[in-house]
Amino acid sequence: MDALLDIGRIFINPVFYIALIAAVLLGYFRVKKERKTFRTRVVWGGTEFAGLLKDGFLFAIILSILFAGVGLVVPMEWLVALSIVSIIMLISGVYQMGSFIYLSLAAVALGWLMRTNAWSIDLGFLQFQGYFLSWEWLVPVALITGAFVVLEGWLVRKYGAVSASPRLEKAPRGLMAAVYKSKRLWLIPVLLVVPGSLVESYAPYWPQLPIGESSLSLILFPIVFGFQSLARKTMPIYLFPRIGKAIMIVGGVVVVLALLALLWQPLAFAALIIGALGRFGVAIYFAAKERQGNHAVTPQALGVMIVDVLPDSPADKMGLIRGEVIRKVNGLSVSNESELYEAIQVNAAHCRLEVLDHNREVRLRQHVIFRHDHHRLGLIVVN
Repeated sequence: MDALLDIGRIFINPVFYIALIAAVLLGYFRVKKERKTFRTRVVWGGTEFAGLLKDGFLFAIILSILFAGVGLVVPMEWLVALSIVSIIMLISGVYQMGSFIYLSLAAVALGWLMRTNAWSIDLGFLQFQGYFLSWEWLVPVALITGAFVVLEGWLVRKYGAVSASPRLEKAPRGLMAAVYKSKRLWLIPVLLVVPGSLVESYAPYWPQLPIGESSLSLILFPIVFGFQSLARKTMPIYLFPRIGKAIMIVGGVVVVLALLALLWQPLAFAALIIGALGRFGVAIYFAAKERQGNHAVTPQALGVMIVDVLPDSPADKMGLIRGEVIRKVNGLSVSNESELYEAIQVNAAHCRLEVLDHNREVRLRQHVIFRHDHHRLGLIVVN
């Protein structure tokens, strides 16, 4: 019963509920923007909410077993500070600063500042007064942080492009071009070991990194982190995997430095600082690179460029994807949306498309277009 009560603490942590609400609002405002721009939603409105827990659920189990198994003990005060900075991030909606390395380091800094300046916050169930920095608990905090940054990179690599929403903006030549905004949240409920009495009563020889407490307890804590980026020069399916890989490398560096901190403890704090600088460097590098050069999706002189494809539409069934260029429809050359749909009517029963893919290779696609098919072909194009 005590175990269930400790694990069930996740449901009294406001981070859990605020993250759920934030994910719902994220999808709602994205769809609202898509309807305003394209008169239809592009990606299902529940994508962000559905992926909030589902995307990282397996890793939540793996990391819980790993952290609890090796006895990485973190102070409850750090979790309280982490909850505070996570709530600030969620409410602000500034997910560029939602990386877990930022949140973890901010939590460390917040607790230290409060204790140093004798500040306190009355949370109802707890009078939070911060804490002094201690190498003993900074080591497990750095290890946990590094692991979550690696996970963050993996999630960005796999899911960053899934819900990337198209936007229109003016290109340098005055024409409208498409950009893709990816804004995601992930909630990972992870089992952590904190000072308490629960674990010791059942497992007196539980492995741990001691922080001066003789008894330990388990708590299921909602780790939340966000991601936000914009794809201009590069298509999302190529850009976000690269960003994710770079974030994973940063996380790996944090883990290695945290492990070395077992030999020299000050490296734990250095791992957090270097990780935050590295993650910031990744964001700046890719943002600057995307601002250089031409947009990936712009109007074409010969053909119609695809901004996006509606799910389950005829275009989706034909295998058309973002960034491809439709050169001919039913044997007729097309250069804008009007010509595209006029050419479809020539032989809608057996619509044949000549498409230029991302490698500038021509491929042919064919599909039957019925009158009840939504948006006729299911394409969003740029003129």
